[in-house]
Amino acid sequence: MKKLRILAAADLHGDSKLTKRLAKRAEDENVDLVVLCGDLTGFTDSKGLIKPFKDKGQKVLILPGNWDSFATVDFLAQIYGVRNIHGYSAQYEGVGFFGAGGATNIGPRSTVSEKEIMETLDKAHKGLKGIERKVMLTHMHPAGSKSEFSGIEGSEAIRRAIKKFKPDFLLHGHIHEASGMEETIYGTRVINVGKKGTILEI
Repeated sequence: MKKLRILAAADLHGDSKLTKRLAKRAEDENVDLVVLCGDLTGFTDSKGLIKPFKDKGQKVLILPGNWDSFATVDFLAQIYGVRNIHGYSAQYEGVGFFGAGGATNIGPRSTVSEKEIMETLDKAHKGLKGIERKVMLTHMHPAGSKSEFSGIEGSEAIRRAIKKFKPDFLLHGHIHEASGMEETIYGTRVINVGKKGTILEI
């Protein structure tokens, strides 16, 4: 079975120089898919943010964070021809991806409830019947995860979704200072992918 190589990153906050570096890394590392787990916009100018990936012909999945409005992420997906995975699923090389963006605890834009996160993940997962290898994408971290060392509580809904859907991976961002942290929850590898990005194979 062919392994799918993924470059996952989060919390870019509009840094198009960073996306150029990530696109080059994806090219150098022969990555099949780029996944951006929210907070794409925010601190700096986000003009041309997704363009470096598209210029290199890379497949990209995106998700809103708490700094992105849902409308902005839909707009980015539309103009660059990439997939917004919030509430949806996608399949590449027999691997299923499903996701829910936003965060419950910090604004300023996409603040969602625990109920909304669970309903969104439920809806997204429905598209993956019969798929064995699965990757769940969120912006926020699960409750009880290492990222809580920041003092910011994680999502109970995301933790319940790990138990319910049993994905191989949960990829998330949100807590910048926990970038790169990895752990196992209910048999799922949970990774805070960070803005510098994490490469993994499934």
